[in-house]
Amino acid sequence: MRRPALYSSSSRSGQDAQPHDDELASTASSAQADPGSGMHERPAAPGRVKRALSHLSLRNIYFLWSVVGLLAVLLALSFSASLQKGSRKLTQDDINAAVLKTLETTVLPSAAARAYQTIAPSVVRVVAVGKDNAPPASGTDAKKGVPKGEHTEYGERSVGTGVVIVDKGIILTNLHVVQGADTIRITFADGLETTATITGAQPENDLAVLQAHKIPDDMIAATMRSTADLRPGDEVMAVGYPFGIGPSASAGVISGLKRNFRSPEGKQEMTNLIQFDAAANPGNSGGPLVTMDGEVIGIVTAIYNPNQQRSFVGIGFAVPIENAASAAGMPPF
Repeated sequence: MRRPALYSSSSRSGQDAQPHDDELASTASSAQADPGSGMHERPAAPGRVKRALSHLSLRNIYFLWSVVGLLAVLLALSFSASLQKGSRKLTQDDINAAVLKTLETTVLPSAAARAYQTIAPSVVRVVAVGKDNAPPASGTDAKKGVPKGEHTEYGERSVGTGVVIVDKGIILTNLHVVQGADTIRITFADGLETTATITGAQPENDLAVLQAHKIPDDMIAATMRSTADLRPGDEVMAVGYPFGIGPSASAGVISGLKRNFRSPEGKQEMTNLIQFDAAANPGNSGGPLVTMDGEVIGIVTAIYNPNQQRSFVGIGFAVPIENAASAAGMPPF
């Protein structure tokens, strides 16, 4: 395709032809012969201007544009040099002042809020479903005529918490949450519901490993952290579903290490536990205990209440993550 011309010139008729050289010379001599006539001040006629412009060759036009371009480059370089001459190098004091100004004018999230944001996508709700053998309120079930003590409707036996430790759907929770369940239901942070199977257990530490049958497309596994350098007073957070409400977060500190705990029935005693004071209640079982970086250091397993009220009085226990990871067949830190 033909490229259109960038510049166009007016067409000329045969009557507007170029004059001969002797005609131009005669005109110039007559103008010089009569200086008083004022003809030397008379502007050129439009036709003559056109004829003069027609003598400019394409090479002359390119030359003029080259001169204009060179002047533009020189002007830009001069402007840049003046800016550099007037600017000042940033010092460390300038940077410190800018950072301080940002901290003073920007509200940053708390350490606990950041920890929750980190761990929340990995926390799941765990529901154990099975036969409910508790007797109905009256002597017989009015609808089914089932004798007292033989009520066999399916329902939620327990509600707890779990934490995803491998992004293919491997979940850690408490064994007492899922033990004896006919069906285990999992709800992920994004709302996806599925079922799960127990693939491993560590009864001495009340731990169970679950494999979810479906997982979210953007599944995020929690980061586990060694407990070797933990100290009493370190800040921690427990995340879970206390009384089925959640996910809920509660913050506190590590109260002690290497604690022992005996179940209220006296059937089980666990050792080497992390003691913490972040609020935990029934339903928190199996949930993660995390640092302020959102990294898992333990699995919440028990609360201590000498009054047998099954509510938190300030002492909770978690199994160190080293034990929990070994239950899933993962190497220690």
